[in-house]
Amino acid sequence: MSKKQDKNIDPLMMDHDYDGIQELDNNLPTWWIGLFIITIIYGAYFVTDHLILGNQVSAEVYREQEVLMAQKAKEESKAPSVKLTALTDAASLASGKAIYMKNCMACHGLEGQGVVGPNLTDPFWIHGGSVDKIVHTIKVGVPAKGMIAWKSQLKPQKILEVTSYILSLQGSNPAGAKAPEGAKE
Repeated sequence: MSKKQDKNIDPLMMDHDYDGIQELDNNLPTWWIGLFIITIIYGAYFVTDHLILGNQVSAEVYREQEVLMAQKAKEESKAPSVKLTALTDAASLASGKAIYMKNCMACHGLEGQGVVGPNLTDPFWIHGGSVDKIVHTIKVGVPAKGMIAWKSQLKPQKILEVTSYILSLQGSNPAGAKAPEGAKE
């Protein structure tokens, strides 16, 4: 006997019966249908606006970033440059040596003679041998050669201390020093 012939059967029950389980004919809630329709409309808008018409927000963001970076570069170029000088006091050099031993020794050697990295004891420099240039090299690193940027791990004072220690190694001529690289300064 089907559902249409029997008036005593619940109208929500369907004719489906699988292993004694009957399926109900429930309608979805109105809020769910409304949310589904809104999602479909937004999806159509997104595809049309961003993919077909090409109105991408990211292009505007990139333009704004370029403007901000240009403004920042302009402001930095106007700022008076501070001439850095090497520290010579014993405490700063000791602190610089400790930083060197912890972070730099693996590549530049125990005495700065150069292992994987260049020799730091001779007057030849790949990226410049002035205090400012060494500080810059330590801050930004040399990713192409495997040297990381230390600006996020070392404070400016610590970078200046290790720079001063490196400069104190000049002319020490350690045994087994790596051949000169770069230009003489």
